[in-house]
Amino acid sequence: MIRKISPWLYRYQHFNPIHCIIPPYMAESIIKKGDDELKTWAINTLMVSEEFRGRRRAIGSLAALAIPAGGKRRTVYDARNSEELPGVVVRREGEPRTGDDAVNEAYDGAGATYDLYYEEYGRNSIDDKGMSLDSTVHFGEKYDNAFWNGTQMVYGDGDGRLFNRFTIALDVIGHELTHGVTQHEANLLYQGEPGALNESFSDVFGILTKQRILKQNADKADWIIGAGLFTKNVKGAGIRSMKEPGKAYDDPVLGKDPQPDHYDNLYKGSADNGGVHINSGIPNRAFYLAAMEIGGFAWAQAGKIWYHTLIDHLGSRADFKRAAQAFERVAGELYGEKSIEQKAVKSGWKQVGVI
Repeated sequence: MIRKISPWLYRYQHFNPIHCIIPPYMAESIIKKGDDELKTWAINTLMVSEEFRGRRRAIGSLAALAIPAGGKRRTVYDARNSEELPGVVVRREGEPRTGDDAVNEAYDGAGATYDLYYEEYGRNSIDDKGMSLDSTVHFGEKYDNAFWNGTQMVYGDGDGRLFNRFTIALDVIGHELTHGVTQHEANLLYQGEPGALNESFSDVFGILTKQRILKQNADKADWIIGAGLFTKNVKGAGIRSMKEPGKAYDDPVLGKDPQPDHYDNLYKGSADNGGVHINSGIPNRAFYLAAMEIGGFAWAQAGKIWYHTLIDHLGSRADFKRAAQAFERVAGELYGEKSIEQKAVKSGWKQVGVI
């Protein structure tokens, strides 16, 4: 059954947002171009996301009172296709694998993200205080999204026609958990250029989580966010391309990837919270170009520059230009003025037209 659409369905507020991996413009395209079944799933997904957006302020308040657990501590819950969180506990830290792929992928993905932050950057979990990594799988009926709600991860199973289960892509898990890191650090406003930086940081550390597990050098990686998330029915490699923004997908139902790859083509409209998912292609490509020029493992020098910029050098309203200047400054502090790393960072931002 299709939920009744309220007048504020498409008003994506920047106050207390939940952070979904599937952008609103993709769901809107399904509603316009899909058949009745796909439209139903897309409308229901948008409605569920909007309902959780309304609960976000209370969730954030409870998170502030939580006592951190310390160390790597994962718990996976099963919502059993309901919309109640967190659900039933199905796997705790140290327990063996289950027969449920979604449970195991959520558990392993949370661990891989924790390990990236802890082993490469010395960060102890999302809040740097050992916050427990909680995940809920099998959320809703054929729910086409995954999101961070301020305290935990939530994964839908996908509709099976356009989207597979949302735990299938490791970088999606790393992306959403990184929204938690950003929340505890720069807390970038989820609107306009600060919001696009917020999304880009999640793409950066999501892709680095995947590359690190695969032990890939920058030049061997696919740089696709959400590879494997689409079913074979979709014409596309993933939901975004950091290497070639605007070329991740071109599908009769999902539409065409709208991301610009240069600041001259910045989206200036009001949709998508002022283009937070759309314009993230610009800083995404800047990171890709810097990582390629530096070479080797992207999570090492390039990732370290991006991490320290996020936690120490950005305010909540940082725009692209201020961020680019901060990245260049941090590269100099970490690796020296006029170092290969600093030159690569500057070159990356220059090539996308920000500096």
